[in-house]
Amino acid sequence: MTPLPPPYIPDWIEHMLPADVERFALDVGDGQVMHVMAHGTGRPCLMVHGNPTWGFLYRKIVRALTGESLRCIMPDLIGLGFSSKPRDPAWHTPDNHGRCLAAAVTQMELEDVLLVVQDWGGAMGVLAMADEPERLTGLVAMNTVLGPPKPGFRPTAFHRFSHLPVLSTLAFRVFGFPQTMLHKVQGDPTSISGQVADAYRYPLRGWGANAAPLALARMVPDSLEHPSIPALNRVRDTVQAFRGAAAVVWGDRDPVLGRALKRVQEVLPEARVTRTRAGHFVQEEEAETVAEAIRHVAGAR
Repeated sequence: MTPLPPPYIPDWIEHMLPADVERFALDVGDGQVMHVMAHGTGRPCLMVHGNPTWGFLYRKIVRALTGESLRCIMPDLIGLGFSSKPRDPAWHTPDNHGRCLAAAVTQMELEDVLLVVQDWGGAMGVLAMADEPERLTGLVAMNTVLGPPKPGFRPTAFHRFSHLPVLSTLAFRVFGFPQTMLHKVQGDPTSISGQVADAYRYPLRGWGANAAPLALARMVPDSLEHPSIPALNRVRDTVQAFRGAAAVVWGDRDPVLGRALKRVQEVLPEARVTRTRAGHFVQEEEAETVAEAIRHVAGAR
């Protein structure tokens, strides 16, 4: 691995990151560069965020795990955070994201991976392991989906809105939705406020940088004929074949994916489940609970 110089991050964001965090960038192919943060030493703990956040989402959990024999690795998905940002929204497919994340895993030579995922990070993280599932030995999932929807499903209001051609483009690309409204999906709205809220908005400033949130929202199926369905089938099959230790930490007050817990349990029937009163971004409200789940999975050999 030959890391590239890390992208610029303003000091006010750097000061909110864990002390001694490493930052670097990787050429992951397809003309894309992935920003990665890492902290600690030991078994790799790959922490994958979703839409529209970045590795910053895991900072509290990393602090809670300080001193554990874990190397916490927090990549920014392509198009989000401080990774490169494709201008063409059509670039954003589950397969493209999974392939770029897999390239990062290969370059970092990660084995015996404890995968921690939330939102689209569930599908992206699993797809990154799908070709070499032996790399994956532990899994912690938060408010995500790990497979396709069932027949007769109804998309959430958020995802239905994202498919409205003019209004959604105006809201996402001009007015910075949903990153300006992240507090609305939390159990405690103050968990994303002030400089924390600013840190989520900062990397997605302006038309040239904010294509991914709408593209990733539109990647969510609105029918069983949606282009994302084959990739989500592969996610389900990979998770169902997984035989390592697993845990689920769930935010019941999530208006986006709160009701998806049953679907996750169907593909991870042996996982230990902890339900909380958190919202969508569980990491901001239940960092110690998530850290404890990671410790549990790390110790369940």
